[in-house]
Amino acid sequence: MIRDAFLKTAGIHNFRDYGGWPTDGDRHVATGLLFRSGHHVEATEEDLAAIADLNIHTVIDLRGQSERAANPCRRVEGFAGEVLFYDGETTSSPPHMDIEPGTSASDFARERMIAVYTRMPDNPAMIDMFGRYLRILAERDGASLVHCYAGKDRTGIAATMLLHILGVSEADQRKEFLRTNDSPTFEVLARQSVPGIENRLGRKLDERAVRDLLGVREEYLDTFLAIARERHGSFDNYLEQAIGVDDPLREALRGKFVA
Repeated sequence: MIRDAFLKTAGIHNFRDYGGWPTDGDRHVATGLLFRSGHHVEATEEDLAAIADLNIHTVIDLRGQSERAANPCRRVEGFAGEVLFYDGETTSSPPHMDIEPGTSASDFARERMIAVYTRMPDNPAMIDMFGRYLRILAERDGASLVHCYAGKDRTGIAATMLLHILGVSEADQRKEFLRTNDSPTFEVLARQSVPGIENRLGRKLDERAVRDLLGVREEYLDTFLAIARERHGSFDNYLEQAIGVDDPLREALRGKFVA
């Protein structure tokens, strides 16, 4: 895709349109309807004005209750849509915020994130939220936004699921997943996350270590997909048996978002 999918923001990381990808039959995922991002705790008035123009009717917040309490999102004034969230914890802790003293940042990042992606396919909270995310997209009109803390892990898997259902190739699903590393607002996430990590480590992090901690790697997605396929035989079977994606839901999503 040549177009610039990222929304220009000053206080929100990784806000982008994840439509536009080609699907089977020379068709494309619709643009202007599917958005993803990190949380909005530092959203500026200019950010909110830009978001207001997107006509977002539904927000799917994949964070758990402690994350939402610690980082309350700013929403567009007068937002009359629905904010969907899980009444409990969706992960043990934000993986980019929890690190033990004396641990190499790069080693920690890889090991912790592999563990997160290994647990995610069987996480009851995430299974519930992924299913609700897909069903509400099929049910509600207008644009939607899905986000978590950084908009890269839980959100990345949610976007991958939808793009897979819509017939986007696995190669392009991976490109969308990895596009997080190209976000022009990396410094926003770094500002929100790095000080706490450095306090736990007891030292400053160099740029490479920060990138390792706050970016995504293809092996993370590989880990999730391998576990899902191991449990159910294929990713499609996982979506059907664990997430509840039946033929009517699949057809409804394709009817709404493939043009």
